[in-house]
Amino acid sequence: FLAKVYLSTLKSVSRYAYCKATWMIKRSKKIFLSVCMLTFVVLFFIVLLFRFIPIPTTPYMVSEGSISYTWISLDKVSANVPLAIVAAEDANFCNHWGFDMKAIRLAIEQGGNRGASTISQQVVKNLFLWHERSWIRKFFEAILTPAVEIAWSKRRILEVYINIAEFDQGIFGIDEASQQLFGLPASQLSLSEASLLAAVLPNPKQRSVKNPSLFVQRRALAISDGASTILKDERSQCFTD
Repeated sequence: FLAKVYLSTLKSVSRYAYCKATWMIKRSKKIFLSVCMLTFVVLFFIVLLFRFIPIPTTPYMVSEGSISYTWISLDKVSANVPLAIVAAEDANFCNHWGFDMKAIRLAIEQGGNRGASTISQQVVKNLFLWHERSWIRKFFEAILTPAVEIAWSKRRILEVYINIAEFDQGIFGIDEASQQLFGLPASQLSLSEASLLAAVLPNPKQRSVKNPSLFVQRRALAISDGASTILKDERSQCFTD
């Protein structure tokens, strides 16, 4: 009799423990999903807000410490700058929705040695995320990039990009770069100067505008040619007047 009572008690305890564990798992899932939803709602609100106001700073700027940064409207920047930037970073900028599938396929075929990030993806990374590669960053990037493409115009995406990009050690934005590296306002940059600035963008801490290597000089010439081609092919209509 005692053995039956003991076994019955064990079953009751086991059933209770199982039900409690199941309830805790379900509750944890609900909390996790709620946190994720809240995070995305907050981020999307910030995306909408940044459609209209100048970007005050970015996580990367904060991590760099002492920096030079000034916001400037795209309307006050030489038309050569967006042309050079698009030629250097994302030639199909006007023809995709945030992801360049052709570039991604080509990158996969080449074993991942070729970059495939669009200007839109780079804006999302520089403005909201972090620079170290990880699957978590890629996940958020995949969610936020279409959101930015939906909420912002192409001109706005490009405007934010040229303002938060680093062009030299601690020099952020096209206005500061133009003033400090060429002694000119951004409105007066020539195509060759804009191309030189675009040539250092992938690695501004090792590439220099003031003392460009032979590689950077050749890269700048290629960007200048590419900018002219984009203009002729009418692949600049989404950001030019």
